[in-house]
Amino acid sequence: MQEFKERVPLLQVIGLEKHFTTQAKGLFKKNTVRAVNQVSFEVYEGETLGLVGESGCGKSTTGRTVLRLVEPTNGEILYNGENVTGMKLKEFNKIRKDFQMIFQDPFASFDPKKRIGYSLEEVMVIQSVGKKEERKARAIELLKKVGFSEEHYYRYPHEFSGGQRQRIGIARALMTNPKFIVCDEAVSALDVSIQSQILNLLKELQKDLGLSYLFIGHDLNVVKYISDRIAVMYMGEIIEMAPTEELFANPKHPYTKLLLAAIPVANPHKQAERPILKGDIPSPLNIPSGCPFHTRCPYATEQCSKIVPEIVHTSEEHSVKCHLFESDVTERGEN
Repeated sequence: MQEFKERVPLLQVIGLEKHFTTQAKGLFKKNTVRAVNQVSFEVYEGETLGLVGESGCGKSTTGRTVLRLVEPTNGEILYNGENVTGMKLKEFNKIRKDFQMIFQDPFASFDPKKRIGYSLEEVMVIQSVGKKEERKARAIELLKKVGFSEEHYYRYPHEFSGGQRQRIGIARALMTNPKFIVCDEAVSALDVSIQSQILNLLKELQKDLGLSYLFIGHDLNVVKYISDRIAVMYMGEIIEMAPTEELFANPKHPYTKLLLAAIPVANPHKQAERPILKGDIPSPLNIPSGCPFHTRCPYATEQCSKIVPEIVHTSEEHSVKCHLFESDVTERGEN
């Protein structure tokens, strides 16, 4: 496990919010969906921060908002200490080459009518980086780095398998020498054997190039393998964050415990004994009052339904947003 305590974050997200407006019943009525609500975290140079949670919890929206693919409603995004949320797009575009994204569906992210070489070079063209010969050389170099040869430069996306296309997607993300990459469910659409190859490639590239990742996923075993720290998200909020080994060994939030209990094990008898996360995730149009998880929490009290919990640091690197720990920390004099 890497140490990041004494280092300045490469990326710092403070109180990030993203709201969407939807049409409600009635001609002039609108509904507001809080897809991301008061999210804060840091990513250090050379680190992978995993972001996990159920579908619809706001993971992907968080990643896209950090990259300003969608504009944040509130909050700050600091890159190397500089607030990029306050930048105009023209100014932000000058440093956008430092940010890239690896998408879940590599086939949908490529133009099927264009050769792979064109799709790779397009990234540099948009950023006005390099001359034509330099762009081609860079594309071929990165194709080789992810396991291909020069001849693949001239092929079309449909000529590759899903795992091969994801490798090309990784090569495309590296075209502008980025520092920070959002991996949005980057291996979830792949077979398990191919997943391990892609994960090992990402770790190898991280070591060689000093990359930092925000790794978004729902498979906890996958996220555990690649992440230094993990943030658990529920209904647009981060409810627990800790170093990976600490989170798996000593989860605090009831939701995290239930997520970990849901990981498949190769023992049918143990599976029958495991607790089950009951109920459906609430509608984002009608988020419960107080703690948003209280409608599904086996330990919920009246306080949980009325008061929003504060973030509690149970240790220097472990934080949790749950009323169960507020009194414990106060009694120990750590609040």
